Amino acid sequence: MRLQDSPILRGGPAAFSGLLALAASAFCASAPAASASETASAVPASAVPASAGASATPSTTPFLPKPTGPHPVGTTSLHLKDVSRADPWVPAAKARELMVSLWYPAKSRGGRRAHYVTPKESELILQGTGITGVPSDALSRTRTNAFSDAKPAGREHTLPLVVLSPGFTWPRTSLTALAEDLASRGYAVAGIDHTYETFATTFPDGRVTTCAACEIESGDDFGDRAVKSRAADVSFVLDELTGSHPKWKGGTLIDPSRIAMAGSSLGGASAPGTMLADARVRAGINMDGTMFTPIPASGLSRPFLLLGQEAHGPGQQDSTWDRDWNRMTGWKRWLVVAGSVHASFTDYDMLAGQIGVDLGSDLTGTRSVEITRRYVRAFLDLHLRNKPQPLLKKASPRYPEVRFCTPETKICE
Repeated sequence: MRLQDSPILRGGPAAFSGLLALAASAFCASAPAASASETASAVPASAVPASAGASATPSTTPFLPKPTGPHPVGTTSLHLKDVSRADPWVPAAKARELMVSLWYPAKSRGGRRAHYVTPKESELILQGTGITGVPSDALSRTRTNAFSDAKPAGREHTLPLVVLSPGFTWPRTSLTALAEDLASRGYAVAGIDHTYETFATTFPDGRVTTCAACEIESGDDFGDRAVKSRAADVSFVLDELTGSHPKWKGGTLIDPSRIAMAGSSLGGASAPGTMLADARVRAGINMDGTMFTPIPASGLSRPFLLLGQEAHGPGQQDSTWDRDWNRMTGWKRWLVVAGSVHASFTDYDMLAGQIGVDLGSDLTGTRSVEITRRYVRAFLDLHLRNKPQPLLKKASPRYPEVRFCTPETKICE
């Protein structure tokens, strides 16, 4: 199956107007029901007309909302090289190279505020999505809240670790608003760029890799191949962060017994496979991703959260969530968010509006980020910190958009 062509991952221009579903994205309510294998009618992102994009009123400077926790946030980047395996998409690259961002509680505010993306990365992301009518460096202007290379705070082996995996073609920075918030609440967060699966990844020597996987994705096994590659990436990153000689100077602060994985789109779809391959990952979250690799009949017994748009409700367009629900044998919840689109579980639904692009979402302002932050944090606080979370027991009047699904009745309320 062509990953980009899956109607679960993308919709045609009539259903999806605009930016930053980033060639893997936006499934829309008006799209016809289809299985993950029915791909003939899908439209590439490059075919989305630019006129569908720049329609909202842009703000002067795009921004990420301030984190909600008490800690200042630091961030740094790591260049990691796995010499034990060749790159799965470019075999001529004898080793698998990854760029990883760390967000973490910092001892103090100060120093240089971190860049969101470089101007070149912004250009390649917009170009890859087929969007014109906005400045090519629009995304690079985004104001973040983390300070580059700030000194980490915490005691040895006290910080739970959350690994974030972005959607296909999306960079690790697409989940920055979530990462900053978790770090402000005392989590260490590792966001991974899955090299050659993104429109742009910049390495310390100045190289910028692009989406080689986009050029070769074909065959019924592509989704499964991508999921397995990401599981290997995550396990390698965990080795590098929690081993006897951690590559990050704050690595000894991480509690290796409290690790979770969350991801958007393909990143979320890769979480079950990663958990089954690596017992260190205690809990997982899939945000609006089609489950390309089925959970085996033996099941997944660790906690799992499904969080998506209404099209991911029981009996709707994506049957893979229905298929795998009964194979999740541990704690689980299935939540959908009314008015959301595929990009709503990343920074991009919010940022699109700020730079003048309409994705068709009903979640205005920073609402998409507020919802994602709150429910992801509740899940992690429950399963990595053993803190009771009434928010995960029933619908909340503070978040009326969020519906709890009962697959047996196919009702979400």
